[in-house]
Amino acid sequence: MTKLRCIAVDDEPLALDIIEDYVSKVPFLELVKRTENAIEALQMVQAGGIDLVFLDIQMPELTGIQFLKIANGKSNYILTTAYSQYALESYDLNVSDYLLKPIAFDRFYKAVEKVHNQQLKSLEQAPLAPVVAPVVAAAPTAHPVQDFIFVKTEHKIQKIQLDDILYIEGLKDYISIYTKAERVITLQNMKKMEETLPSSQFIRVHKSYIISLDKIESIERSRITIFGKVIPIGDTYRDEFFKRIDNKNI
Repeated sequence: MTKLRCIAVDDEPLALDIIEDYVSKVPFLELVKRTENAIEALQMVQAGGIDLVFLDIQMPELTGIQFLKIANGKSNYILTTAYSQYALESYDLNVSDYLLKPIAFDRFYKAVEKVHNQQLKSLEQAPLAPVVAPVVAAAPTAHPVQDFIFVKTEHKIQKIQLDDILYIEGLKDYISIYTKAERVITLQNMKKMEETLPSSQFIRVHKSYIISLDKIESIERSRITIFGKVIPIGDTYRDEFFKRIDNKNI
């Protein structure tokens, strides 16, 4: 059976518990992520591989309507909300269904069945692939490589290309992302940012710094220079950093 890969996005843990429970009862659904972080969910949708998003509307970082406009048609959406006034605007953005809280299971099932049937219909109508001689191909990856992140600044949601990032500095409850062109400040913590960034390209070298490996200009003792900025190497991170650097030495 073809399963729909789903994520649930809501700032209320109880609401996420209900969606998770409902999904577990439907054999053609697979919940790959539940999150209270709308920006994290948006990055997953943009990276691809998500078939269906259960999306709340009233969220602090990013409203469901803003989420839909940024995602721009990627994935299918079922809105889950206690507010009925957004129904008309959401349908203009081509959502699959609009569920009002508290959500009954039979209403939930009807909504997801509609999305599932649409997926099956699309598969039936898809043209058959031509038969070609077999070739040796690289192993497939689970998702396309993500080359950007979205961060919430004071007034907007900003897209930042990973290749533009020089280094990231943590300052208490927020971080500064430095590129050659600008400094972007966002309310985030270093651990979450470290988990978000690809480890092949970025490495944490200090409790307050994450750097882009290919932006290093020089290394002198326990200091790294990137674009004129001297960044210390913390004792906790020293061994792993130099192990990575040694692998690139000639």
